Amino acid sequence: MADYPPFAVTVDLVVLTVRADALHLLLVRRGVPPYEGCWALPGGFVGIDEDLPDAAVRELAEETGLPEPAGHLEQLGTYGRPDRDPRGRVVTVAWLALLPDLPTPVAGSDAASADWVPVSRLAAGRLAFDHDRIVADGLERARAKLEYTPLATAFCPAEFTVAQLRAVYETVWDTRLDPRNFHRKVTGTPGFVEPVGRSTEGERGRPAQLFRRGPATLLHPPMLRPDR
Repeated sequence: MADYPPFAVTVDLVVLTVRADALHLLLVRRGVPPYEGCWALPGGFVGIDEDLPDAAVRELAEETGLPEPAGHLEQLGTYGRPDRDPRGRVVTVAWLALLPDLPTPVAGSDAASADWVPVSRLAAGRLAFDHDRIVADGLERARAKLEYTPLATAFCPAEFTVAQLRAVYETVWDTRLDPRNFHRKVTGTPGFVEPVGRSTEGERGRPAQLFRRGPATLLHPPMLRPDR
């Protein structure tokens, strides 16, 4: 092992949710060097006896006070540019979490504060380390996965209306969709959603049928973005 120089492994999390009809990213303000005072993704070093998914969930809880994600969590990618961390050779494994609306996070560990930040207000080059690149990759992954998987439902409560689901697509894709065409596509795609047999008050007091996520893992045909 002496022939191999030491390096560390970290996890970083791109945590996305929809709040107040806007796509938000979970960020922490670093309370320690390097990049003290800068916004960054929640994350940290992986323990010697710790599996990567366990480290991701632990860091999310330690730095933000949020519990284990109840939505969708998947590995996004690995980032290992030699100069990405001024402390030394550090490789990070990034994770993407798509969650329904959650309470305001409470900072802990080495984070001075934590908050949901609207994606529309993110300024290029303002995040610590190489987190701008990781966030860009996470956003594109989320937007693409909404095309061919039912993961838009991860932003919704357990039971939702088609209008609520359409609002997720419009928010994540930053576009407007025709309500009737969207309703036809969603209810006509096998296994995408299932009716729960109840309705709720919809727009202008009209009843709106409630649905839950169906058994499909892939959408056929896909829900393509309008610009594709």
